[in-house]
Amino acid sequence: MIRVFVRKTKWTPTDDLAFVGDPPLIRPPEQPVHVSVTFTWDLPRAMRLAKAWNRHYSYVAMGGPAFQAQYCRDFVPGRYIKQGVTFTSRGCPKHCPWCLVPSHEGPLREIPIREGNIIQDNNFLACSQQHCEAVYQMLAGQKDVQFKGGLDIDYLTPWHVERIKTLPSLDEVWVACDREKDLARLDKAADLLSDLSIEKRFCYVLIGFGHDTPTEAEARCEAIYAKGFLPFAQRYRPFGEQWPQRRGVEWARVGRKWARPAEYRHKPKPTEELLWTT
Repeated sequence: MIRVFVRKTKWTPTDDLAFVGDPPLIRPPEQPVHVSVTFTWDLPRAMRLAKAWNRHYSYVAMGGPAFQAQYCRDFVPGRYIKQGVTFTSRGCPKHCPWCLVPSHEGPLREIPIREGNIIQDNNFLACSQQHCEAVYQMLAGQKDVQFKGGLDIDYLTPWHVERIKTLPSLDEVWVACDREKDLARLDKAADLLSDLSIEKRFCYVLIGFGHDTPTEAEARCEAIYAKGFLPFAQRYRPFGEQWPQRRGVEWARVGRKWARPAEYRHKPKPTEELLWTT
């Protein structure tokens, strides 16, 4: 099956049947074509690409996260996201006001475990202990393990932390702190994950939601950094809108700075005083 993507990202598959954009001059033989659309603002371009591919192939369909009514039923490694990234569950038991997972994926459900080193589940820790244990056993044979989907602090227990720390090749652990009141919850994660270096501890930070201001968002990022996590700011975008509601130079500066650890961890060298003689 041919998969067509509107834009290339670090998660785009790289096999011979994965394409970005228009049909190439030399094309694979007749087979179904799926146009994968992640963001709603890419829908016009996706529709144009579907028509372009339909000139050469009889069956062309569109799907993906941009289509709110579609529910994720299963996961096939390497099909719509690059090899190495895996999902072991779908949905989430929570209903955070800024999150589309409940409406897109429905309630939490465990799915068959596929091999991969990057766990991208929406709420992996909300799964049963039996399921989590099976995932940890799978990860024991992987290199550079990353919990990229984020570990929900509310479900984080000493048992989970001990199992995670025993993985032979742990690379990244991600949590989330989206509101100021969540800073107190972050102390729990900081305590349980204290054995890990800051280079392995990351934290998603939602900025620009509700009445958030650039000053408050930056203060939240600074507090998270002080607690021993590398913040990764994500600007809130309402469903169907390409640009955040909160526009402006300050929002751009905060979002850019706090999504780049190399920038906010950089310590400028002291300015040397120039001695003037007359």
